[in-house]
Amino acid sequence: MTGFGDRHTDPRTGGDRSVRTPKNLTPRASWTARRVSGTWTLGSGTAGSGAEGQDLRSQFNLWITSPPGDFVQLPVPIIQQLYHWDCGLACSRMVLRYLGQLDDGEFESALQELRLTRSIWTIDLAYLMRHFGVRHRFCTQTLGVDKGYKNQSFYRKHFDTEETRVNQLFAEAKACKVLVEKCTVSVQDIQAHLAQGHVAIVLVNSGVLHCDLCSSPVKYCCFAPSGHRCFCRTPDYQGHFIVLRGYNRATGCIFYNNPAYADRMCSTSVSNFEEARTSYGTDEDILFVYLDS
Repeated sequence: MTGFGDRHTDPRTGGDRSVRTPKNLTPRASWTARRVSGTWTLGSGTAGSGAEGQDLRSQFNLWITSPPGDFVQLPVPIIQQLYHWDCGLACSRMVLRYLGQLDDGEFESALQELRLTRSIWTIDLAYLMRHFGVRHRFCTQTLGVDKGYKNQSFYRKHFDTEETRVNQLFAEAKACKVLVEKCTVSVQDIQAHLAQGHVAIVLVNSGVLHCDLCSSPVKYCCFAPSGHRCFCRTPDYQGHFIVLRGYNRATGCIFYNNPAYADRMCSTSVSNFEEARTSYGTDEDILFVYLDS
């Protein structure tokens, strides 16, 4: 897919920048392994918590490979995006920290080397994973830029300037050892991936995705107060990247980190997740990232 995320203006400030610089959550030492219906999972027992700064590789020494179970909740750290356009970069930071590979200086150098600016596409994130030697697999419905998006409001501003660049990245992907596949991914595929302790960055339509855990008259959701929804609903497509971190088969939900937040894990129904990730404009982009990188 050619998609990129976040073109929001912050209604609290009237500008492009978020109100405050994100603060990472305090590292927790209480993450434990527990077996739930056939698979080992990691969690603290708190639905909205995150963890970071831990030796995840040693934690996963407790992991026993089994068929996908009924419940998985991975300790993926929560890192908030800084601007209206960098949700994909924030998701990449979460993933790299989860893998124990994030160094802020190296990350900034990588952005400069890969010439990543305000227009971040899913293929850019795949190249970023490759830059850090992270095993990955980018699945999409379109190998390049879909010309049908040219007149979509979300893509229109950057389409002409980005089309050539993005198509070139797809064309050079194999030579650069960036794994890209045109394929369809099922929810079962995603759950099997998560059950092994791996994670994924997914492009969704933020106008469709909503969180069942966020109750906010008090908190802000995706830059605006929106009741129980993580995003403000708009009639047009709004691309946004999220990080998948688990699921609950019994309740039929998917757990994910939304980079619009700095303090919580989100959850939505499988049906809502599928609607958001298969919306026109996403090309069903999903970047699988592997723990054994």
